[in-house]
Amino acid sequence: MFAFSWLGGRVIEAFLSVGDGVLFMWEVISSAIRPPLRWHLWFKQMEFVGIKSIGIVALTAFFSGGVFALQTGKVYALFNMEIMVGATAALSLTRELSPVFTALMVTARACSAMAAELGSMRVTEQIDALETMAVDPIQYLIVPRVIATTVMVPVLTMLYNIVGLIGSYIVSIYLLGIMKGPYLNKLYYHLDPDDIFGGLIKGIFFGFAISIISCFQGYFTSKGSAGVGLSTTRAVVISSVTVLVMDYFLTSWILEYFAR
Repeated sequence: MFAFSWLGGRVIEAFLSVGDGVLFMWEVISSAIRPPLRWHLWFKQMEFVGIKSIGIVALTAFFSGGVFALQTGKVYALFNMEIMVGATAALSLTRELSPVFTALMVTARACSAMAAELGSMRVTEQIDALETMAVDPIQYLIVPRVIATTVMVPVLTMLYNIVGLIGSYIVSIYLLGIMKGPYLNKLYYHLDPDDIFGGLIKGIFFGFAISIISCFQGYFTSKGSAGVGLSTTRAVVISSVTVLVMDYFLTSWILEYFAR
Protein backbone atom coordinates (compact mmCIF):
# COMPACT_ATOMS: atom_id res chain seq x y z
CA MET A 1 0.00 0.00 0.00
CA PHE A 2 2.82 2.35 0.89
CA ALA A 3 4.48 1.70 -2.50
CA PHE A 4 1.30 2.63 -4.41
CA SER A 5 0.83 5.74 -2.28
CA TRP A 6 4.42 6.83 -2.89
CA LEU A 7 4.17 6.17 -6.63
CA GLY A 8 0.87 8.00 -6.90
CA GLY A 9 2.31 10.99 -5.06
CA ARG A 10 5.27 11.10 -7.44
CA VAL A 11 3.01 10.95 -10.50
CA ILE A 12 0.77 13.74 -9.19
CA GLU A 13 3.82 15.83 -8.34
CA ALA A 14 5.22 15.33 -11.85
CA PHE A 15 1.94 16.41 -13.48
CA LEU A 16 1.71 19.46 -11.24
CA SER A 17 5.26 20.44 -12.17
CA VAL A 18 4.49 20.08 -15.87
CA GLY A 19 1.39 22.23 -15.45
CA ASP A 20 3.35 24.90 -13.60
CA GLY A 21 5.97 24.82 -16.35
CA VAL A 22 3.37 25.30 -19.08
CA LEU A 23 1.84 28.26 -17.24
CA PHE A 24 5.31 29.71 -16.73
CA MET A 25 6.10 29.29 -20.44
CA TRP A 26 2.87 31.04 -21.43
CA GLU A 27 3.63 33.92 -19.08
CA VAL A 28 7.11 34.28 -20.58
CA ILE A 29 5.73 34.32 -24.14
CA SER A 30 3.08 36.90 -23.28
CA SER A 31 5.65 39.07 -21.48
CA ALA A 32 8.03 38.92 -24.46
CA ILE A 33 5.58 40.79 -26.72
CA ARG A 34 4.49 43.32 -24.11
CA PRO A 35 6.32 46.67 -23.82
CA PRO A 36 8.71 47.82 -22.63
CA LEU A 37 11.14 45.79 -24.72
CA ARG A 38 14.50 45.91 -22.97
CA TRP A 39 16.78 45.44 -25.97
CA HIS A 40 19.97 46.09 -24.00
CA LEU A 41 19.20 43.15 -21.73
CA TRP A 42 18.50 40.93 -24.73
CA PHE A 43 21.84 41.72 -26.33
CA LYS A 44 23.66 41.35 -23.02
CA GLN A 45 22.26 37.84 -22.61
CA MET A 46 23.05 37.03 -26.25
CA GLU A 47 26.66 37.88 -25.53
CA PHE A 48 26.65 35.67 -22.45
CA VAL A 49 24.93 32.71 -24.11
CA GLY A 50 26.41 32.99 -27.60
CA ILE A 51 29.73 34.82 -27.71
CA LYS A 52 31.07 33.35 -24.49
CA SER A 53 30.09 29.82 -25.57
CA ILE A 54 32.04 29.94 -28.84
CA GLY A 55 35.20 28.44 -27.32
CA ILE A 56 33.63 25.36 -25.74
CA VAL A 57 31.34 24.76 -28.73
CA ALA A 58 34.19 25.05 -31.25
CA LEU A 59 36.47 22.79 -29.20
CA THR A 60 33.76 20.15 -28.85
CA ALA A 61 32.87 20.41 -32.55
CA PHE A 62 36.44 20.00 -33.79
CA PHE A 63 37.17 16.87 -31.80
CA SER A 64 33.73 15.28 -32.24
CA GLY A 65 34.05 15.75 -36.01
CA GLY A 66 37.55 14.31 -35.91
CA VAL A 67 36.53 11.30 -33.82
CA PHE A 68 33.54 10.64 -36.07
CA ALA A 69 35.77 10.67 -39.15
CA LEU A 70 38.30 8.42 -37.44
CA GLN A 71 35.69 5.83 -36.47
CA THR A 72 33.78 5.81 -39.76
CA GLY A 73 37.01 5.86 -41.75
CA LYS A 74 38.16 2.65 -40.09
CA VAL A 75 34.82 0.97 -40.79
CA TYR A 76 34.56 2.18 -44.40
CA ALA A 77 38.12 1.00 -45.02
CA LEU A 78 36.85 -2.58 -44.65
CA PHE A 79 34.66 -2.04 -47.74
CA ASN A 80 36.98 0.32 -49.67
CA MET A 81 34.45 3.16 -49.24
CA GLU A 82 36.66 5.72 -47.49
CA ILE A 83 35.45 8.49 -49.82
CA MET A 84 32.03 8.35 -48.08
CA VAL A 85 33.49 9.60 -44.79
CA GLY A 86 32.91 13.24 -45.70
CA ALA A 87 29.27 12.75 -46.68
CA THR A 88 28.57 10.66 -43.60
CA ALA A 89 30.18 13.19 -41.29
CA ALA A 90 28.34 16.09 -42.92
CA LEU A 91 24.94 14.44 -42.68
CA SER A 92 25.49 13.27 -39.11
CA LEU A 93 26.73 16.66 -37.95
CA THR A 94 24.08 18.80 -39.61
CA ARG A 95 21.14 16.54 -38.79
CA GLU A 96 21.94 15.27 -35.30
CA LEU A 97 25.29 15.90 -33.65
CA SER A 98 25.51 19.67 -34.05
CA PRO A 99 22.11 20.69 -32.61
CA VAL A 100 22.17 18.10 -29.84
CA PHE A 101 25.77 18.68 -28.70
CA THR A 102 25.39 22.45 -28.99
CA ALA A 103 22.29 22.38 -26.79
CA LEU A 104 24.06 20.19 -24.25
CA MET A 105 27.09 22.49 -24.15
CA VAL A 106 24.93 25.59 -23.75
CA THR A 107 22.99 23.81 -21.01
CA ALA A 108 26.19 22.95 -19.15
CA ARG A 109 27.77 26.39 -19.50
CA ALA A 110 25.03 29.00 -19.74
CA CYS A 111 21.74 27.52 -18.57
CA SER A 112 23.24 26.13 -15.38
CA ALA A 113 24.47 29.65 -14.63
CA MET A 114 20.99 31.02 -15.32
CA ALA A 115 19.42 28.62 -12.84
CA ALA A 116 22.05 29.35 -10.20
CA GLU A 117 21.81 33.13 -10.67
CA LEU A 118 18.01 33.22 -10.55
CA GLY A 119 18.00 30.84 -7.61
CA SER A 120 20.40 33.07 -5.69
CA MET A 121 18.23 36.10 -6.47
CA ARG A 122 15.17 34.24 -5.22
CA VAL A 123 16.61 33.08 -1.90
CA THR A 124 18.16 36.51 -1.22
CA GLU A 125 14.77 38.16 -1.97
CA GLN A 126 16.08 40.23 -4.89
CA ILE A 127 13.17 39.04 -7.06
CA ASP A 128 10.74 40.09 -4.35
CA ALA A 129 12.42 43.51 -4.29
CA LEU A 130 11.80 43.89 -8.04
CA GLU A 131 8.11 43.16 -7.50
CA THR A 132 7.86 45.78 -4.77
CA MET A 133 9.34 48.32 -7.22
CA ALA A 134 6.61 47.44 -9.77
CA VAL A 135 9.11 45.73 -12.10
CA ASP A 136 7.85 42.52 -13.68
CA PRO A 137 10.58 39.96 -12.85
CA ILE A 138 9.45 37.65 -15.66
CA GLN A 139 9.91 40.39 -18.25
CA TYR A 140 13.07 41.79 -16.69
CA LEU A 141 14.92 38.57 -15.81
CA ILE A 142 13.44 35.65 -17.75
CA VAL A 143 12.45 36.99 -21.16
CA PRO A 144 15.96 38.23 -22.13
CA ARG A 145 17.48 34.88 -21.19
CA VAL A 146 14.89 32.85 -23.10
CA ILE A 147 15.10 35.01 -26.23
CA ALA A 148 18.91 35.03 -26.17
CA THR A 149 19.16 31.25 -25.85
CA THR A 150 16.51 30.64 -28.52
CA VAL A 151 18.37 32.89 -30.96
CA MET A 152 21.94 31.89 -30.18
CA VAL A 153 21.65 28.07 -30.05
CA PRO A 154 20.93 27.78 -33.82
CA VAL A 155 23.77 30.25 -34.49
CA LEU A 156 26.13 28.11 -32.43
CA THR A 157 24.76 25.03 -34.19
CA MET A 158 25.92 26.48 -37.51
CA LEU A 159 29.34 27.15 -35.98
CA TYR A 160 29.40 23.54 -34.78
CA ASN A 161 28.67 22.37 -38.34
CA ILE A 162 31.57 24.36 -39.80
CA VAL A 163 34.17 23.50 -37.16
CA GLY A 164 33.04 19.86 -37.02
CA LEU A 165 33.48 19.49 -40.77
CA ILE A 166 36.93 21.08 -40.54
CA GLY A 167 37.92 18.54 -37.89
CA SER A 168 36.53 15.72 -40.00
CA TYR A 169 38.38 17.00 -43.07
CA ILE A 170 41.75 17.25 -41.30
CA VAL A 171 41.49 13.76 -39.83
CA SER A 172 40.25 12.23 -43.08
CA ILE A 173 42.81 13.82 -45.40
CA TYR A 174 45.93 14.07 -43.28
CA LEU A 175 45.56 11.10 -40.91
CA LEU A 176 43.56 8.55 -42.87
CA GLY A 177 45.02 9.49 -46.25
CA ILE A 178 41.69 9.84 -48.08
CA MET A 179 41.91 11.67 -51.41
CA LYS A 180 40.60 15.24 -51.31
CA GLY A 181 38.71 15.21 -54.60
CA PRO A 182 36.45 12.19 -54.04
CA TYR A 183 36.00 13.15 -50.37
CA LEU A 184 34.69 16.63 -51.19
CA ASN A 185 32.72 15.45 -54.21
CA LYS A 186 30.70 12.98 -52.14
CA LEU A 187 30.18 15.60 -49.44
CA TYR A 188 28.82 18.15 -51.92
CA TYR A 189 26.64 15.55 -53.62
CA HIS A 190 24.91 14.16 -50.52
CA LEU A 191 24.62 17.25 -48.29
CA ASP A 192 21.47 19.25 -49.05
CA PRO A 193 20.27 22.62 -47.64
CA ASP A 194 17.35 20.75 -46.06
CA ASP A 195 19.80 18.87 -43.85
CA ILE A 196 21.25 22.14 -42.56
CA PHE A 197 17.85 23.78 -42.11
CA GLY A 198 16.56 20.76 -40.21
CA GLY A 199 19.41 21.03 -37.72
CA LEU A 200 18.84 24.76 -37.28
CA ILE A 201 15.14 24.18 -36.63
CA LYS A 202 16.12 21.71 -33.93
CA GLY A 203 18.44 24.33 -32.45
CA ILE A 204 15.57 26.81 -32.12
CA PHE A 205 13.37 24.31 -30.26
CA PHE A 206 16.27 23.12 -28.10
CA GLY A 207 17.27 26.67 -27.17
CA PHE A 208 13.75 27.60 -26.15
CA ALA A 209 13.25 24.40 -24.13
CA ILE A 210 16.51 24.48 -22.16
CA SER A 211 16.15 28.18 -21.34
CA ILE A 212 12.54 27.78 -20.13
CA ILE A 213 13.45 24.76 -18.00
CA SER A 214 16.53 26.39 -16.46
CA CYS A 215 14.79 29.69 -15.74
CA PHE A 216 11.79 27.86 -14.27
CA GLN A 217 13.98 25.85 -11.93
CA GLY A 218 15.94 28.91 -10.83
CA TYR A 219 12.93 31.22 -10.50
CA PHE A 220 11.06 28.89 -8.15
CA THR A 221 14.04 27.97 -5.97
CA SER A 222 13.35 27.44 -2.28
CA LYS A 223 15.08 26.08 0.84
CA GLY A 224 17.92 28.59 0.90
CA SER A 225 21.40 28.05 -0.48
CA ALA A 226 20.94 24.27 -0.60
CA GLY A 227 17.97 24.82 -2.88
CA VAL A 228 20.16 26.78 -5.32
CA GLY A 229 22.38 23.76 -5.88
CA LEU A 230 19.36 21.48 -6.18
CA SER A 231 17.69 23.79 -8.72
CA THR A 232 20.88 24.01 -10.78
CA THR A 233 21.24 20.23 -10.82
CA ARG A 234 17.62 19.77 -11.81
CA ALA A 235 17.95 22.37 -14.56
CA VAL A 236 20.93 20.61 -16.16
CA VAL A 237 19.53 17.09 -15.84
CA ILE A 238 16.00 17.89 -17.01
CA SER A 239 17.27 20.07 -19.87
CA SER A 240 19.69 17.39 -21.08
CA VAL A 241 17.05 14.65 -20.99
CA THR A 242 14.51 16.94 -22.68
CA VAL A 243 16.94 17.65 -25.52
CA LEU A 244 17.45 13.95 -26.18
CA VAL A 245 13.73 13.17 -26.01
CA MET A 246 12.80 16.14 -28.22
CA ASP A 247 15.46 15.11 -30.72
CA TYR A 248 13.61 11.91 -31.52
CA PHE A 249 10.26 13.59 -32.13
CA LEU A 250 11.76 16.52 -34.02
CA THR A 251 13.74 14.14 -36.22
CA SER A 252 10.58 12.20 -37.02
CA TRP A 253 8.67 15.40 -37.81
CA ILE A 254 11.45 16.98 -39.88
CA LEU A 255 12.03 13.82 -41.93
CA GLU A 256 8.32 13.60 -42.65
CA TYR A 257 8.07 17.31 -43.51
CA PHE A 258 11.01 17.41 -45.91
CA ALA A 259 10.01 14.10 -47.49
CA ARG A 260 6.85 15.71 -48.91
